[in-house]
Amino acid sequence: MKDRLKPLVFRLVGAALLPLQFATVLLHYRMGRAKAARARGDKGAISIELALAVIALVFIAGLVVFALVALKDKVVGKVNEDPKYTGAGALVTGL
Repeated sequence: MKDRLKPLVFRLVGAALLPLQFATVLLHYRMGRAKAARARGDKGAISIELALAVIALVFIAGLVVFALVALKDKVVGKVNEDPKYTGAGALVTGL
């Protein structure tokens, strides 16, 4: 059973991270174009490509923040519904 679940989990995680993979490919593409513009000496194209690369980088950072917030909400929900976890207040007062 475990042998079948492991590849399935990797495929599901890969599908969930598809937007992040797309954004990293986009960032690499933009940086390649910026390097090519630098080799040509075209300063206008360099600034445009760097601006687009920054936009792609901000998009990647936004996806990571969104994933972390979603994970936090999921964990907080699980802790709140499980009676064996009493929260951080019990840890502080138990000392």
